[in-house]
Amino acid sequence: MSNQDELMTPGEVARLFAVDPKTVSRWANAGKISSVKTIGGHRRLLASEIRAKLAANQLGDLEDMR
Repeated sequence: MSNQDELMTPGEVARLFAVDPKTVSRWANAGKISSVKTIGGHRRLLASEIRAKLAANQLGDLEDMR
């Protein structure tokens, strides 16, 4: 798996955006960010997408979901 294919947990994403992990789950449920489910049913998010949103400072749309 390359860095582009790296997956992050909601907790890791939450720390980057300074929000609760449940907020990250709400963003994913609302389609604000993409996620995949593991075989065990855990949510994972694409690190490349999260990094791009951070780099582009696209917090405005996400902050509305807090």
